[in-house]
Amino acid sequence: MVYYGQTSCEQDTERYLDVVKYVFSSYKKEVPLVVNTMGWVKGEGMLLLIDIIRLLSPSHIVQMDVYDWKAMAPLTPEYVHLTPGLYTKGRQPARRQPLGASSTESWKPSEGGVDASAPEYKLLYVHPEFPRAGVAGEARVHSGVLRDMSILGYLGQLQPPDVGVVLPLHSLVPYQVPFSAVALRVIHTDVAPTNVMYAVNASWVGLCRIPEEIRCQSDGPVLLTQTPVCDCLGFGIVRGVEMQKKLYHVLTPVPPEKLRLVNCLLLGNIAVPNCVLVGQQGVEGEIPYVTSDYNYSILGSGKLKKKKHFKKREYTFECDYT
Repeated sequence: MVYYGQTSCEQDTERYLDVVKYVFSSYKKEVPLVVNTMGWVKGEGMLLLIDIIRLLSPSHIVQMDVYDWKAMAPLTPEYVHLTPGLYTKGRQPARRQPLGASSTESWKPSEGGVDASAPEYKLLYVHPEFPRAGVAGEARVHSGVLRDMSILGYLGQLQPPDVGVVLPLHSLVPYQVPFSAVALRVIHTDVAPTNVMYAVNASWVGLCRIPEEIRCQSDGPVLLTQTPVCDCLGFGIVRGVEMQKKLYHVLTPVPPEKLRLVNCLLLGNIAVPNCVLVGQQGVEGEIPYVTSDYNYSILGSGKLKKKKHFKKREYTFECDYT
């Protein structure tokens, strides 16, 4: 598992392909492998999908038709073979040669192209008949809901099984991690070293392992200059940063035997669900991590966004992670 750190790979497709290569390199080919591709199939998304097909060399491709949209071509082996991807080049089709030309010159590959042999896989084209299948825009809404539910379910492992009420974050006992024990990297944007701790506090992080040994001349923090492609062992919340003692306070359900391997914290663009912060039960007075008295002109600050589209649905989601 690798922590990519963003819900879309549009801003860094090159690293996305590096992640795919890294994960696929651990596949032992002892069992069948099912690859669930993403729904970005327009523009560069289609080109990236062609790159992934060439990289993984699947035996079968299942392509679903979409609702009221005929712009996506069937991903036949011939189409993938001839069409250039985002980072790979397609093969030029055979051209008519003048008399006397060698038959071996009738297939001219583009410079720097992929292997001359066409990919061999079986295309299964499916037309879903259930209502509103593939309607544009709805997948993004549903994926956001499912992502929040997944995070809430993950955080639910932190709750004691014999407690009737949900304990807020500040009531849970965190791990204390010295600055010098882990490297730190913000994935999705550039953050000045002086502001990194502000960004990390109360954030969702990937607990990762890089092969390099952490070496720090001082007592930290250790800041990486590039985003590593490395193993992710789980996730956590940096509940607080203690600057005097130079400690991160991390909440995570990852067992201690795995935590001993963690030497890198990756902060991406995945936020802790708002309800975890604003819906903390049993809190009197000011809610931890939440404030209404703040200067929003500061670079990087912003208000929590309300998901207004939920009001239009016939169903609602209770924000509870028991």
